Amino acid sequence: MMGVWRGWVFPIIRMVIFAAIAAALVKVAFFPDVQQVVDPTFPTAEIVEPQVAVAVGTVRNDVTLQGSVAADAAVPAKANLAGEVRKVLVTAGQWVDAGADIAIIWQDVPREDGTTWKKESKVTAPVAGALSSLTVMPSQLVSVGEDLAKVAPPTFHVTATLAPEQQYKLLAQPTEAEVTIVGGPAPFTCTGLTISSPLEGSGEQGGGTTLRCAIPADVRVFPGLSATLTIAGGIAENVLTVPTTAVEGIADTGNVYFVLADGTTETRTVILGLNDGMSVEIKEGLAEGDMILQFVPGAPADPGFPGMPGMPGFGEDCIVHPDGSMECFSVGMGG
Repeated sequence: MMGVWRGWVFPIIRMVIFAAIAAALVKVAFFPDVQQVVDPTFPTAEIVEPQVAVAVGTVRNDVTLQGSVAADAAVPAKANLAGEVRKVLVTAGQWVDAGADIAIIWQDVPREDGTTWKKESKVTAPVAGALSSLTVMPSQLVSVGEDLAKVAPPTFHVTATLAPEQQYKLLAQPTEAEVTIVGGPAPFTCTGLTISSPLEGSGEQGGGTTLRCAIPADVRVFPGLSATLTIAGGIAENVLTVPTTAVEGIADTGNVYFVLADGTTETRTVILGLNDGMSVEIKEGLAEGDMILQFVPGAPADPGFPGMPGMPGFGEDCIVHPDGSMECFSVGMGG
């Protein structure tokens, strides 16, 4: 009985083995494994410029300058009459109030009959302060406009240099600034702010524009102290804004790279408003939601690009993969 069982089982096993071998040979012969070979010269991903949407925001336009504290210059007391100094009423170093008498001048005025009479004029202190200089003496002959003394006021001011490009940020003439004294009192407001530039043809070169404002009398300061001045140039709320990195130009007009429906770009001219160094107001040329390039193509690296705050010379590149997904990463931009 055992012989009969072996007689028909083993032939079946051999047939199954031969069938498996035959199937494998057929697959190898007619259905070889195909491995896709990627052509290294054909790009598998597309690098695109990062884009940003025009958004509504607020731009605060402050100008911050580094300056220093200085004492106000002494003010001269001038002769207002040509004649002889009859009397000097003060001494050098003395404190005088504004309007106090400093000297008396007499002038001989002829009459029609040939006689003369004495015309008297008083020279007074132009401001309150200490007499830092007194150059006049009794019997001295003086002319109109001649300096007889100088009064040094106990007041101070802050000066700073305003770069030409910073003047674009001052859309209106400021009248005051907030001052912070290094190692000094709490920040305070200085008033009477003036901005002056060298006159054309004056020969002054490289001095720039000088900003000056008066320090309140109740603030204790000393000459030579360092100071930071912050001037409020204005604020624009609920306006269209874009990053400054997206605009060619920073004042009045600029160019942006507008993204069209097919993904290409065109240059558009825009009217610019306030600029806070990171964002700029768009007055005309774009609408909310418009897409533009986040960085001007070919522009040199600038500190503090969006995406890498505070890191100089960095921006972003984005890759679009074949499946449509996008991957962005930070890249150095020459710094």
